[in-house]
Amino acid sequence: MSNHPSDNITEANQDCENWIVLDDSTREAYYPQEKELTADPYRLFRFLTDMEDILLEIPDDRDRLKAIMPLVRNLLTSSYWLQMEYEQPNPKTGWSVKMLYREPEYPLTVQMVAWQPGGMSPIHNHGAWGIVAIVSGTEKNRFWKRSPTPKHPDRLELLGEQILEPGEIIGLMPDAIHSVESVGDEPTISFNIYGKTNYQKRYQFNDKNHTAKNF
Repeated sequence: MSNHPSDNITEANQDCENWIVLDDSTREAYYPQEKELTADPYRLFRFLTDMEDILLEIPDDRDRLKAIMPLVRNLLTSSYWLQMEYEQPNPKTGWSVKMLYREPEYPLTVQMVAWQPGGMSPIHNHGAWGIVAIVSGTEKNRFWKRSPTPKHPDRLELLGEQILEPGEIIGLMPDAIHSVESVGDEPTISFNIYGKTNYQKRYQFNDKNHTAKNF
């Protein structure tokens, strides 16, 4: 578990709309204090500026997630146009990504991700902190932890799963391991934001062969 003081973090429960997944893939429900909008509407450019300030002022990834998650909710509530800024999932891959903002040396990835019904990701971590906010559709997350043996040092153990509905937000620490599946009859659309990736620590796992590889 985390070494941080618990403050307003509790064990995960279905009455909460915000979760943080720690580096050991355990989940904690997070009840953030409401933050007033710095402007109405709260536009993307202001969100990006606030994000850059947070990265400069808060070095700890978990504390960053706690500071950013309310801003993501404010953005999606205030700037409704973002909810339509996605591309239809590619029928060959089952998913699509639309970049919302890109600038050299800007330390964030901001994107809309769409999964077709039944689309499923491999098991992976991100090698960076990340936040996923469900805009529409339903997403099943499965959470995994490393459970090595002498024969299989990259063996994983399934910890549990959680269904995320529109309006729910999940924050991921860099070593949190999960897989996602779009469930239901409609595509799953999410607003995703990630910090700077450490590619040497970003892995894709195979729970059948007990292997891990960088990607």
